[in-house]
Amino acid sequence: MTHPMTQLQDQCRSLRLSETAKELPTLLRKAESHQWTYHEFIYELFLYEQKCREEKQLAKLLKWAKFPVPLTLDEFNLTEQRTISQKQFKQLRELLWIEQQFNIILLGPPGAGKTHIAIGLGMEAVQKGYQVMFIAMGELVHLLKTKEFSRKSQVLYKRMIQSDLVIIDDMMYMAMDTKEANLFFHLINELYDRSSIIITSNKGPDEWGELLGDQGITTAILDRLLHRVQVLNMEDEDSFRMKHRKTIFTENENPEDSKK
Repeated sequence: MTHPMTQLQDQCRSLRLSETAKELPTLLRKAESHQWTYHEFIYELFLYEQKCREEKQLAKLLKWAKFPVPLTLDEFNLTEQRTISQKQFKQLRELLWIEQQFNIILLGPPGAGKTHIAIGLGMEAVQKGYQVMFIAMGELVHLLKTKEFSRKSQVLYKRMIQSDLVIIDDMMYMAMDTKEANLFFHLINELYDRSSIIITSNKGPDEWGELLGDQGITTAILDRLLHRVQVLNMEDEDSFRMKHRKTIFTENENPEDSKK
C-alpha cells in the first residue's frame, strides 16, 4: 500500500523529524535514482535529520554565547607573541581544562591578544557542544544589578550559571562599590565547581583588592578563581592593533612633499 507523500510527511513531523519531513520527497527521489537498499535509505534519512539537528544546535549555542565578533584560534598569529608556546596553545585548544573545571586568566595590556584568545577558545568550545557565554565586565555589572527586576537579565543570568564556560572580558577595568562586589562574589560562588571561567584583565589579581574595595570579598573571590587556574601573563606583548595598524598616508611619504 502506497501512502500519500503528505501523510508520510505528517507522520515524520509527529515523530519530531521536522527537517526530514521537508526533505523527504528529495530523499525518496535519490533513493529511487541510486537504487538504495532499505538499509541505505533509512541510514540516509536518519543521517540527514541528525545533521540538521547538529546545525541547529550549533546556531543556538553561537547565539547564546553572544560573542562580539567571531574570532577563531586559526586567525591568531602565534608567532607574533612570546607568552604561549605552540604546545601550550594546542593544550588550550584541546579543552580538557573545561572537563577539569579549570579557569584561565589572561593578563596583559590592551591589544596583546587576550580577547582574541578568549573568544577563540569559546568558539572551539561551542563547536564541541559546550554551552558558552561571553560578557564584558561593564555589561556583567549591569546584569547583576538588574537581575532582581529585569526579566531579560534573569534569563541571561540563568543562562550564564548553566554554561560550561563563562568568559568575562576586561575584568577590573573599573572600581566596584560594595554592593557590586558582593553581587560579583555570589556569581563566582555559583559558578565555582560547576563551570570554567576565562577572565581577561589588564590588572593582576594582586591589584583587584583596590578595585573591589573589600579585602574579605577579594580574598573569597580569589580563593575560588585560583583554586584551579592557569594564568597567562602577556604583559610584555606588543599591541597587535598598533603593529598591524592601517594608515591613510602612503608609506615612506616625504613630509616636505605634502607641503607642496
